[in-house]
Amino acid sequence: MNKNRDAGEKREKKVDLLNEPILPALTRLALPIMATSLVQMAYNLTDMAWIGRLGSGAVTAVGTAGMYVWFSQGFAILARSGGQVKAAHSLGAGNEKEAANYARGAVQLGILFAVIYGLVSVFGARQLIGFFGLQSREIIREAENYLRIACGLVIFSYLNSILTGLLTAAGDSRTPFMANVAGLLVNVILDPVLIFGVGPVPAMGVVGAAVATVTAQLIVTLLFVRAVRNEKQLFSDFCLWKPVPRHCMREIISIGLPSSAQNLIYAGISLILTRLVAAWGDSAVAVQRVGGQVESVSWMVGDGFAAAVNAFLGQNFGAGHRERVRKGYFCAISMTALWGLCTSLFLIFMARPIFSIFIHEEEVLAAGVDYLRIIGFCQLFMMVEQTSVGAFSGLGKTLYPSVVSITLTSARIPLAVFISGWAGLNGIWWALTVSSTAKGCVLFVSFLLCLHWMRKRMPGR
Repeated sequence: MNKNRDAGEKREKKVDLLNEPILPALTRLALPIMATSLVQMAYNLTDMAWIGRLGSGAVTAVGTAGMYVWFSQGFAILARSGGQVKAAHSLGAGNEKEAANYARGAVQLGILFAVIYGLVSVFGARQLIGFFGLQSREIIREAENYLRIACGLVIFSYLNSILTGLLTAAGDSRTPFMANVAGLLVNVILDPVLIFGVGPVPAMGVVGAAVATVTAQLIVTLLFVRAVRNEKQLFSDFCLWKPVPRHCMREIISIGLPSSAQNLIYAGISLILTRLVAAWGDSAVAVQRVGGQVESVSWMVGDGFAAAVNAFLGQNFGAGHRERVRKGYFCAISMTALWGLCTSLFLIFMARPIFSIFIHEEEVLAAGVDYLRIIGFCQLFMMVEQTSVGAFSGLGKTLYPSVVSITLTSARIPLAVFISGWAGLNGIWWALTVSSTAKGCVLFVSFLLCLHWMRKRMPGR
């Protein structure tokens, strides 16, 4: 009796992406993923809210080091994206053994990348932070310390990202959500304790924020390890050190490389833009950091929903359900566009009360309000972009959207230089908005053409 009940509970965790009605299936899969993304965003906002009490200098230190945390995710995306797409295709085709090989290969790649990146961050922190040309020695020192901790132990973040993608490919988005909620609670408790000190625990400032975040990520990893032991499709006979067939590893890299390159180039461009922003003073970097974290209420949800679209379209494409691929995309676009529109209104009309939660110096606050209002105009288009990228990836077509995103994102640098020449610091924010709007429009039209091609050349159910 208990076994039957446990089996029923496990089935309830998973969404039948091949047979359930499209809207309920996509919603059931997407909502936990979106909630997980919001939880991950709350990690960053929690850090920022507490660090903001230390002043804009501390925010600048975390902001510059945080750019390399973001950059590091490009390598995790290679393993996650390739593993998730190929696992979803294999599960859709009914080949669980092959899906398990892709899962193991993704985890192995993630661990390898995390170790290499961690070593580079620990021993190269001074050179990495020196790139931004910050003025204050104290800010530079704090940034280096934050970088060594947050990126030196990035392995937990990598594993969490990869396991989230693999479980999502299997139709289970609830487990990642529950694990990340637990991590958030740990982070919320540890942040004030480690940053400001309580009782015998000394005040650690910026270092305390890094330790709190890494500890929370470790807790999430342990919860994932416990959860995957009960996952029978991908991890029933999991052995980390067992070699993966070469063709599986090649396909993971082939699928994941364009998305990885896109993220790395995107983050690299942001590093250059941050250096440009620093020309307006260290406090301008604080504006960019806080503004970017607030904006993440939109793009992290978009990224989470893109993962759901990836899994849904991946399984249905693998099973030959072409009509469900088409309907699934339009259903997803409608939902994400609505979220993007609401976020736009939120950022434009609530900019000052939102930014004042994190920064209190009036000059910095005024610049932050400008950032949120300008960036607010592109949120709908950014959500359409992310959903379309997830849809292309679900079909295994990662190269084209990566080329589009890389090209238009790269345009931000000359745009920022040109517009800031007469609009000042705000010109950099307008460059972000213009490029995001262009990417959303181009990728939406491109996927419509892709659907038309599929309908004519690849008839299916």
